Amino acid sequence: MKSGTKRSKQKRGGILAGLLYDMKHNPYLCLLCLPAIIWFCIFAYSPLVYLLTAFKRYQATKGLWGSEWVGLKNFEAFFGSDAFFRVTFNTIFLNALFIVVTMIFSILIAIALSEVGNRLFKKVTQSIVILPHFISWTVIALLCEALLKTQNGFINNILVSLGLEKINFYQNADVWPALLTILRVWQGAGYGSIVYLATIAGLDQEMFEAARVDGATRGQCIRYLTLPLLKSTAIMLFIMNVGKIFNGDFGMIYNLVGTNSMLYRTTDVIDTYVYRMLMDSK
Repeated sequence: MKSGTKRSKQKRGGILAGLLYDMKHNPYLCLLCLPAIIWFCIFAYSPLVYLLTAFKRYQATKGLWGSEWVGLKNFEAFFGSDAFFRVTFNTIFLNALFIVVTMIFSILIAIALSEVGNRLFKKVTQSIVILPHFISWTVIALLCEALLKTQNGFINNILVSLGLEKINFYQNADVWPALLTILRVWQGAGYGSIVYLATIAGLDQEMFEAARVDGATRGQCIRYLTLPLLKSTAIMLFIMNVGKIFNGDFGMIYNLVGTNSMLYRTTDVIDTYVYRMLMDSK
């Protein structure tokens, strides 16, 4: 026991010594890290104090410290509600869809871009597929309304012109898991492909040249070289994303669904349900 404690102290001392050594001998490189450190302190660590609101009856007028302490009553209200299993299942199910489908399309986009020979066309295409990541969900929700609304919606107008019946998207909860997945892929797959594209760019090109000399087609190079070499990157990113599987993406769900109770059966997640609980309690 004492030897283990001694080794841990030596390890911590070694890390601290290495950090001090880098700060002394590479001060300008360390200075480049300062903006990132400040960003994480402000936006990642300082908000952690507001986790206390989970144990309080928070009131904006009284502030965090003046609000009444209620202990675990907020958790009792959530776990004891009739919607607990529904919103928990929706959160896990939707996030699983988002993670798997987005990862697949990110890999496909990265492979497609890596096979493009024209550099100008490649850069323009990459910029186009990344652009949706920078569009807010509020704007996307307005675009969806123009596409999906029953009266004069773009999709329903096409269906009517083909002699088909209209689809009332905002009253049909069953179609929304697929719609949300499509929107998440459109918004995030291009941006997610950057990591895979960088991995492909770092692969040893001599392997591909040797495969082509041996008569391998482009499809065979992708199947037997590119995809296996991307496996470790895909697994690492998948594990990191699974760690956020209970993150309901409030901004996405609330902007697209809002307070439409007819869609709650398949779209209501933990974040939106807790938000409504807090609003109703006031």
